[in-house]
Amino acid sequence: MVDDDKSIVNVVRGYLEQAGYLVLAAYNGEDALHALRSEKPDLLVLDLMLPDRDGWEITRLIRADASLGVMPIIMLTARVEDVDKIIGLEIGADDYITKPFNAREIVARVRALMRRVQFGQFAPSQQVRVGALVLDIDRRVIFLDDRLIELTRTEFTLLQLLMSHAGYTFTRDELLEKIMGYAYEGMGRTLDTHISNLRKKIEPDPSAPTYIQTVYGVGYRMTRAG
Repeated sequence: MVDDDKSIVNVVRGYLEQAGYLVLAAYNGEDALHALRSEKPDLLVLDLMLPDRDGWEITRLIRADASLGVMPIIMLTARVEDVDKIIGLEIGADDYITKPFNAREIVARVRALMRRVQFGQFAPSQQVRVGALVLDIDRRVIFLDDRLIELTRTEFTLLQLLMSHAGYTFTRDELLEKIMGYAYEGMGRTLDTHISNLRKKIEPDPSAPTYIQTVYGVGYRMTRAG
């Protein structure tokens, strides 16, 4: 956990340790990067506003690092504007929690995200194809016309779900429950951002998607043929 407020770190650490997690702490960006590279934790809870490097910069550095790039990241911040949340998700954060928060919520989010990671690790080896998209579940990679597409962990999980059930229309709450582990009012914007990011990466024309279709008033579906 990275936060320059030691009292917040102590409270959250206590709840996470009670839930069975070993928690390492850092209070600025430089110490955080050193700890991440030396310890390689399973998950990062990252404050956005830090005294040296901000959470956005740290997230970009993590996603560009081959040894850390798939690490799940929960962004924790007092900034509540939608644009801040969208930027965080676009650069690779998997989840976003605003202050003030309930420490039990952080534990629940950590647990849900870790379940998603573990599910991905033990998924059977197989490929899913839709049109020119080929998703390799075992290697956790996606190709479009034989070109490797870089995805965040959440984007991969979402695309795997849609491709594995091509033609099926998921409600927004169904998708949130399955990819995030929970759904509540206000999370729809987060889902829309992930969908928008995916479309930018896989659609020939993101403004007129042929793969991920919007079913207005319901949710989203993956076309059967692409």
